[in-house]
Amino acid sequence: MGEKRSNHTVYNVNYHFVWCPKYRHAILEPIEDSLEASFRDVCDEYGYEILSLHVSPDHVHLFLSAHPKHAPSEIVRTVKSITAREMWEQHETFLEEYLWGGGFWEESYYVGTAGDVSTATIEKYIERTEHV
Repeated sequence: MGEKRSNHTVYNVNYHFVWCPKYRHAILEPIEDSLEASFRDVCDEYGYEILSLHVSPDHVHLFLSAHPKHAPSEIVRTVKSITAREMWEQHETFLEEYLWGGGFWEESYYVGTAGDVSTATIEKYIERTEHV
């Protein structure tokens, strides 16, 4: 990791996000590959660097680095809205069995700042919390 540079900024801004699908249904495993591809596409498009991504059946851990001009609420809103739309486009028949009203993600989310914490440290944290 370490510092990144843009024209007038040197920064090291890392966020750990966690959120769940609607009703915390365990629906992510069957669509994990396309969901992960969608996360990577969105982050590439918006200039967010994925440091670690873990998709569990009923929640997602996303550890990323972003330019300080991007607020955490903007990042999570962008990623959740685009991935939700893409999952409905790709897996509508599967999703309509579990989700009603057109939603995909819960509105709530967790965000923590990570600073210089290593990817390995975040992954150990994810492993520990998976069993909670």
